Amino acid sequence: MLTLAQSYLHSLDPNAIQVTDSFGIKWYGLSYLMGFVVGWLILRWLASTGRILLTVTQVTDFITYTVGGVLVGGRLGYCLFYDPSLLTEISSSFPFWGVLAIHQGGMASHGGIIGVILAMCLFARSRGLPVLHLIDITAFIAPPGLFFGRLANFVNGELWGKPLPVSLQADPPWWSVKYPEEAHQLPVERLEPLVQHLSNPLAIDLHQQVVIESYQGNAALCGELAPLLTARWPSQIFQALSDGPVLLLLMVVIWLAPRKPGVIAGSFLIGYGVLRVLTEVFRMPDVGVDLTLGLSRGQLLSVFLVLAGVVLLLVGLRIKGPRVGGLLSGTSPPTA
Repeated sequence: MLTLAQSYLHSLDPNAIQVTDSFGIKWYGLSYLMGFVVGWLILRWLASTGRILLTVTQVTDFITYTVGGVLVGGRLGYCLFYDPSLLTEISSSFPFWGVLAIHQGGMASHGGIIGVILAMCLFARSRGLPVLHLIDITAFIAPPGLFFGRLANFVNGELWGKPLPVSLQADPPWWSVKYPEEAHQLPVERLEPLVQHLSNPLAIDLHQQVVIESYQGNAALCGELAPLLTARWPSQIFQALSDGPVLLLLMVVIWLAPRKPGVIAGSFLIGYGVLRVLTEVFRMPDVGVDLTLGLSRGQLLSVFLVLAGVVLLLVGLRIKGPRVGGLLSGTSPPTA
């Protein structure tokens, strides 16, 4: 819905399909599934046209290793980089260990990248393939998954953008976003005039009731709530576009011609790291994570990715041996 000078009031449901009151199929999970499916389809084409060293029959096993690397690395990365307390949090209720409690925080893309690299090392060893080439392949198919993941962040109403300048708050542009959850941060006296618009005005938790009914589409309530909220940059959309289409285009341009193993992966790390540093400017720093040298945790980790990418790129360029791939130079597909 559009309210207050067309600023978008977030009203998206994280559940794609609501099965029961306590269980549903979430867009976040579907985003990972879509990323893996698109990656699998790209790999099938690359393998069937001889543009990579994988055979068509190896593609599914390759994706399985990739899924494991993303999920394990992404979750452990979140715990290590953003909330280490989850590593030692043990409870008497399911899932018992904080690392497995995915409702407490989510996944870290930097951790997912590390997890995939380790998974590719294992896959290369088991199949006798050059590990740098496998990491190149993974880097090439990563942007669609990053794109869907950031879109899911937007649907979930998480990873908020920073507030727009004060000069734009009175008349925010149509692409800015406001989040009803911000009502939790408002004093009760500012919410009291909204009680008349609630279907349950006697709710014990006024803040929570306002949020619930705004997401249920209470138009009168939303109209009164929107002016109280802060217009923000749509940082998730910015990062979806940069990590998805922009990064994929960069990968395509670089791999139009055959490259030495490591060049594509190094270019990916540099491109992703630079784009992440730039787009993080519009994103709120993670709660409880202090800035380092003026950089958010995501920016700091991205700087290390850029440095790792430079090293990998230089190593790839110096490796002796044939160039591999090339989107414009398909050959006979390899045999198992």
